[in-house]
Amino acid sequence: MAKIEIRPYKPEDVETIVAILNYYIVNSTALYDYTQRTFEQQLAIFEDKLSKGFPVIVATMEERIVGFGYYSEFRFREAYKYTVEHSVYVLPNEHGKGIGKVIMESLIGLAKKQKLHTMIAVIDSENQDSVAFHEKFGFKTVAVIKETGFKFDRWLHSQFMQLMLE
Repeated sequence: MAKIEIRPYKPEDVETIVAILNYYIVNSTALYDYTQRTFEQQLAIFEDKLSKGFPVIVATMEERIVGFGYYSEFRFREAYKYTVEHSVYVLPNEHGKGIGKVIMESLIGLAKKQKLHTMIAVIDSENQDSVAFHEKFGFKTVAVIKETGFKFDRWLHSQFMQLMLE
């Protein structure tokens, strides 16, 4: 199997990243968005994260983007500055190859280097594969907030998982 490489995101990656996100918006509850993202929207989102000192990384295999991840502020009050919320996405037909694992390990390492205290995952409670994935890294479920999202004609529950970084 090809080696998984991690590198910083570049603006020319946005087209592939938008395709990945839009797949999950249309076909899953991984994102609670209704409308597909545009190139311009995603570019602005990433520029905002980078301007605040947060990382956006991509995973490649043979120089082809197969996933990406990032973290940024959990909430917008000053006292939350040591807490981040992260996201990890893998190209749909590339699951099971360890890509998500490499992305997550990289994000955790970057967060520790930035001396952050805790990392939060907000996962749709139906997505038990994601819950199990996070548990492998030591994330613990700290809350399930019922009926926080409505998509595909049903109420969805947000499962909050937390990893202490120090």
